[in-house]
Amino acid sequence: METNQYFEVTYLDTDCGRIRTETFDDVSDAERFASRRVADEHGWAIVDAVPVKEGRRAA
Repeated sequence: METNQYFEVTYLDTDCGRIRTETFDDVSDAERFASRRVADEHGWAIVDAVPVKEGRRAA
């Protein structure tokens, strides 16, 4: 099944204090990852659906 979007999780890595981004093909995986990143009071994460551009699709 071909999808026309992927999911980016932007989050604060509380171990080093940097903002990082991970990508996922499945929204459930992205939400689980984001949930784990918000483990303490300083953590945060945002899940964004990103449309796949024509040049990014696999042949």
